Amino acid sequence: MNHALMRRLTVLALTLALAGQACARGPAAPDLNPEAATASLQRDKVSSSKSMVVTAHPLATRAGLRMLDQGGSAVDAAIASQLVLGLVEPQSSGIGGGGFMLLFQPGKGLLSYDGRETVPAASTLNRFELNGKTMSFKQAVNSGRSVGVPGLLRALELMHRDGGALPWATLFVPAIELAEQGFAVTPRLHALIADNRAELADKPAARAYFLDAQGQPWPVGHRLRNPDYAQVLKRVAQQGADAFYDSELADDMVAAVAADPVPGDVSKADLRAYRALRRDPLCMDWQRWALCGMAPPSSGPLTVMQMLGMLQHTPMASLEPLSAQAIHYFAEVGRLAFADRDAWVADPAFVAVPQQALLAPDYLRARAALIRPDRSLGHALPGQPLDDAVPAADSTLELPSTTHLSVVDATGQVVSMTTSVESAFGSKIMVQGFLLNNQLTDFALSPRDEAGRLSVNRVQPGKRPRSSMAPMIVMEQGKPVIALGSPGGSAIILYVAQALTGMLMWDLDAQQAVSLPHYGSRNWATELEANTAVTEQAQALRALGHEVREQPFPSGTHVIRWTAQGLEAGVDPRREGLALGR
Repeated sequence: MNHALMRRLTVLALTLALAGQACARGPAAPDLNPEAATASLQRDKVSSSKSMVVTAHPLATRAGLRMLDQGGSAVDAAIASQLVLGLVEPQSSGIGGGGFMLLFQPGKGLLSYDGRETVPAASTLNRFELNGKTMSFKQAVNSGRSVGVPGLLRALELMHRDGGALPWATLFVPAIELAEQGFAVTPRLHALIADNRAELADKPAARAYFLDAQGQPWPVGHRLRNPDYAQVLKRVAQQGADAFYDSELADDMVAAVAADPVPGDVSKADLRAYRALRRDPLCMDWQRWALCGMAPPSSGPLTVMQMLGMLQHTPMASLEPLSAQAIHYFAEVGRLAFADRDAWVADPAFVAVPQQALLAPDYLRARAALIRPDRSLGHALPGQPLDDAVPAADSTLELPSTTHLSVVDATGQVVSMTTSVESAFGSKIMVQGFLLNNQLTDFALSPRDEAGRLSVNRVQPGKRPRSSMAPMIVMEQGKPVIALGSPGGSAIILYVAQALTGMLMWDLDAQQAVSLPHYGSRNWATELEANTAVTEQAQALRALGHEVREQPFPSGTHVIRWTAQGLEAGVDPRREGLALGR
C-alpha cells in the first residue's frame, strides 16, 4: 500500500472517530458554533459528472441547481443561491452586506469582483470614539457607526452582466417564493437567534421578525415568512440594483442608521455613489499549480498563498495531518503570514500594498527559514518586503459570521463567492426584511498603533475595510482544479489554507480535507478545535513552546474539486450545507 493511500485511510478513520468524540463530549460553545450540537465531522463525499452547487443551506443549493436546470450559468446559480441565503441564513450574509466573487469562464479566464462595503463620506478618523474614548468592540458592533455602504447587489449585477445566461429577474424567483411562503427555522438559526436574543431585542424591527410575542426565539421548525424582503426583491428584480441604491428604500436605510442610539452617517449620496469593482485576481505559482484569489482589500488569498509558499520549505508534505509536527509547522507559517497581513494589507486605493513582494519566492524562503523545528516563534514580527516601507500593525477583530458558495456549470464556468454582513446578524439594524452590515468594525477601532503610527487599516471616507474572505480557484495548465472558500472571520485564512494543504500536499479528497479538525495560529495562541483528536497534541505542542488554546472553530468550507471521474464536493460538516450536482 503506498504512502498517500495509507494517509488517506488514516485520516478517514480519524474523521469517523472524531464524529463519535464530538457527540460524546457535547456541543462546542454556542456563542461561536451553535451548529456543533447538530453536526458531526462525518460526511459522505458527493460526486457528479458535469455540474455542482455547494452552499451553506439546502434551500440555497436547490435554488442554484434550479437555475442550472433552466439553462442558467454558474453565475446565475450563484446569484439565486445568494438571494436565498440572505433569507434563510440572515445571520451570515445578505443584500445589506457585501462580498467578493471569483469567476472563471472558459476562453476568457479569471475575473474577480469587489462588492466590499465602503466608509460613508462624512466619516472622520475618530469614528469609533465615544465620549473621548475608543469604543469597545461590543459597543461598536451593534451600532449605526458600524454600518458601511452595502455592496453586494452592485457586485452581483456586475457579475451577471459578464457571465449570466438567464434574465436577471429569473434569478430572484426562488428567494421571492420562499420569502412569501416561509421556510422552516433550522437548529442553527434558532441557536444563533437565542445567542443574540438580547441584542436583537434592542432593535425594534429585528425583534419583531426574529422573536415571538414573549421575546423568545422562534422554535426549530417554525415557518418564518418575510413578505417585506419579498417586496424588496421584486423591485430589484424588475428595476435592477438602482431600486436598492437610488430609491425610497435607500431613504429608509439612511433613516434607520441615523435613528440608532449610536447613530451612523450613511447618506443617500453614499448609496447612490457606490460602485462594485472588477479587479484582476491575485495569483501565485506554487509547485505545478497556480493559486488564485481575490486581491486586496481582501487579505485572505494573499495570506493563504504566503502560508502555502512557506510550507513548501518545511517537511509538511511528509507529516501525518494530525501530528504535533504538522500542527507546529502550520501554526508557525500562520504566525508569520498574519504578522505581514496585519502590517501591510488594506484597501489598495489608500495604501500601497506590496503584494508581489510579499509573495516573492526569495522573501517566502527567508520567512520560512525563521521557523525552528523544535521551538515555536511565539509571536512573529512582520517582515520587510520593501526596503523603504514602515509597517503599522493593528489588532482588528473579525467575527465569524459569513457564508461561502462554490458553483460549476456544464460549460465549465466557475464561481467561488464569499459574502458577509460581518458578525452574527450584522449591526442588528433591519430595514424592510433585511439586515444591515457592521463591516466597518473590520477597520482598526483605534486609528493608531501602540507606537502612534497611523494604521494602514484605519477608517477613511470611501475606503473599503480589510477582509479575510478568501474565495479561491486553483488552476492547473489554465484550467480550474479546485474552487473553495469559507466563512469564519480571520480564521477563514486558516480554514482555506488547511483545506488546500490537505488536498495538494496530503492527497486528501475534498470531503476529507474540509472534515479535518482545525488548528493553526493567527499570531497569538496556537488554536486547536475543541472536542476533536487534535487536542491530544496539546501537551506535545506546549513542550515546543506553544501557548495552546482549545476552542470551537466554526468553519463553513465548501469545495468543488475536479477529478478524473468528474467533480467531487466537500461540504463542511460543521454547518447545514448541501452539495448537489448533475
